[in-house]
Amino acid sequence: MLGFLQRPVVVTADINLNVVALTAVGLLSRLWRLSYPRAVVFDEVYYGQYISFYMKRIFFLDGSGPPLGHMLLALGGYLGGFDGNFLWNRIGAEYSSNVPVWSLRLLPALAGALSVPMAYQIVWELRFSHCAAMGAALLVLIENALITQARLMLLESVLIFFNLLAVLSYLKLCNSQKHGPFSLSWWFWLTLTGVACSCAVGIKYMGVFTYLLVLGVAAVHAWHLIGDRTLSNVCVLCHLLARAVALLVIPVIMYLLFFYVHLVLLCRSGPHDQIMSSAFQASLEGGLARITQGQPLEVAYGSQVTLRNVFGKPVPCWLHSHQNTYPMIYENGRGSSHQQQVTCYPFKDVNNWWIVKDPGRHQLVVNSPPRPVRHGDIVQLVHGMTTRLLNTHDVAAPLSPHSQEVSCYIDYNISMPAQNLWRLDIVNRESSTEVWKTILSEVRFVHVNTSAILKLSGAHLPDWGFRQLEVVGEKLSPGYHESMVWNVEEHRYGRSQEQKERELELHSPTQMDLSRNLSFMARFSELQWRMLTVRSDDSEHKYSSTPLDWVTLDTNIAYWLHPTTSAQIHLLGNIVIWVSASLATVVYALLLCWYLLRRRRSICDLPEDSWLRWVLAGALCAGGWAVNYLPFFLMEKTLFLYHYLPALTFQILLLPVVLQHISDHLCRSQLQRSLFSALVVAWYSCACHVFNTLRPLTYGDKSLSPGELRALRWKESWDILIRKHQ
Repeated sequence: MLGFLQRPVVVTADINLNVVALTAVGLLSRLWRLSYPRAVVFDEVYYGQYISFYMKRIFFLDGSGPPLGHMLLALGGYLGGFDGNFLWNRIGAEYSSNVPVWSLRLLPALAGALSVPMAYQIVWELRFSHCAAMGAALLVLIENALITQARLMLLESVLIFFNLLAVLSYLKLCNSQKHGPFSLSWWFWLTLTGVACSCAVGIKYMGVFTYLLVLGVAAVHAWHLIGDRTLSNVCVLCHLLARAVALLVIPVIMYLLFFYVHLVLLCRSGPHDQIMSSAFQASLEGGLARITQGQPLEVAYGSQVTLRNVFGKPVPCWLHSHQNTYPMIYENGRGSSHQQQVTCYPFKDVNNWWIVKDPGRHQLVVNSPPRPVRHGDIVQLVHGMTTRLLNTHDVAAPLSPHSQEVSCYIDYNISMPAQNLWRLDIVNRESSTEVWKTILSEVRFVHVNTSAILKLSGAHLPDWGFRQLEVVGEKLSPGYHESMVWNVEEHRYGRSQEQKERELELHSPTQMDLSRNLSFMARFSELQWRMLTVRSDDSEHKYSSTPLDWVTLDTNIAYWLHPTTSAQIHLLGNIVIWVSASLATVVYALLLCWYLLRRRRSICDLPEDSWLRWVLAGALCAGGWAVNYLPFFLMEKTLFLYHYLPALTFQILLLPVVLQHISDHLCRSQLQRSLFSALVVAWYSCACHVFNTLRPLTYGDKSLSPGELRALRWKESWDILIRKHQ
């Protein structure tokens, strides 16, 4: 039984020394003097703020992408002992001693370093030569822009890492499919493909492009499996189910998991709360939760409430009134009712309080027991501080003449009767007898006399309206819109019938101690929707560029300038690699079209195995470039050179593939192959020379003289020379 102890335990492993060497030089190139410069570099000023929020567990909203990337950066800060105390307000600001710069930049640097051996592995798994695989890895190694981006607290290198990992895992899966389908390694690579795709999407929304590419290639392969008559129906079904689970179900679960961890970590109220709904804000510690915690759940007749507009645009605001009236005559000559103004006010204020009144009774207090308000009930809304009733009538609104004016009714003893009855419409009700609930219910107020709906127009009133937001009665409302929907945010049961006592009551906070939380899926849905719809700053930036500028490297970004010397860091690519990669893409497209035309004429220039390898390489490499580049032409956002780096990486992988193809299939003689190899070596030498020339701008560790700076700005000098001769 214990006989195995009499023999030594032997473990054998195949170690590819090329991969080991590439990993080592990749780590050296990305980790060398990583904490330099010890200052905020370009977009570190934004990502650093989010890291501080994670350290302090304060909720924030970033519309640039899902939370995985931010959490990975925050993990580096956590491992380095960062407490979150640093003011991220200026590019170039020196880091204080409590900021672990090396730790914060470590994960992006590791991702950039590991991309080097992965480039080798991908080309090798495509069944090209070790020489071509080494060529791809060396190009990724010496590409200056990739090095610069990986050495900073930024996310592009992490996105590229997961993009490459997804492609590599899928290629490993395809190759293991031939030898041992449903083996342990087969399941590992299939699952890792799904995990890597979900991580790519979780870093930035751009990751969905690579995910769709992998899904497309997998769908084509699945279609071929269905047509394979050597496989039984059960086997084909198992293949399809396994791919569906790994490539569809697992990414969805992982994506939800990222948000779950994100929301668990960020449990405290912060500066970005206001854009979220009242229910979401109340689920966070502090802030609104401190005010609303334990409020009565059911709104009753006599309840004192604040009504927040669900739309939250252009800014979150609350239904508001004050003693000032609408002007008799507007600037455009139209007249008004001269009634008390009703607006939407973007700040907490005692004039935001309203009392829900039963039209059949005069009392403004809650009965015992409370009589809840239900869907379809007719109510009046009494302004708490002025005791005037919310009213609308057939008078044009001040800034929206096609809508009705909304006011608080003042009896001027003229032929303008009060029209202050509103029907409650609970939009998210589950039954026709639904009770109006604090925070949870989303309601519309439908005017009984005119069928107009209380709506936030979003327009800012002039100075007579204190620049507050206009509220109107929208008569023509065929569809549902969030600007017509309101929810109760703060709520208490009114106990005082006398106005003086009621005013004191409105000024005092509630004193209850119960809690009410949203489910995770409700919070996830709202947060995801806000992230997708929040408006980003689309203003022009000094270093913004267009997609056409990227291909020709007609732009760069000055990331950091030393305050006293001429040392600086620029995001500037290796021009030899960029131009050559673009040419390789064009050559691949032309050759593919040529081969397709000839195959249509039943002329096969390539053996079937070489043809399939050529097509798969193009689908993943040229396709990876296309899906990560072309969508930017449709985007209406401020774009920068670093947006091109994921596409560039795929283009770099294609370059040695095209070079090997030319050598193997287009060079007819040994002499031609030798000459072509010599040209490739010379070209690699030029790329290395450019890398070394741009190295001071990549690492920023050398003070440059004016002459050296002018030499590095060769493109600017060339443009000036051309203009002089025009």
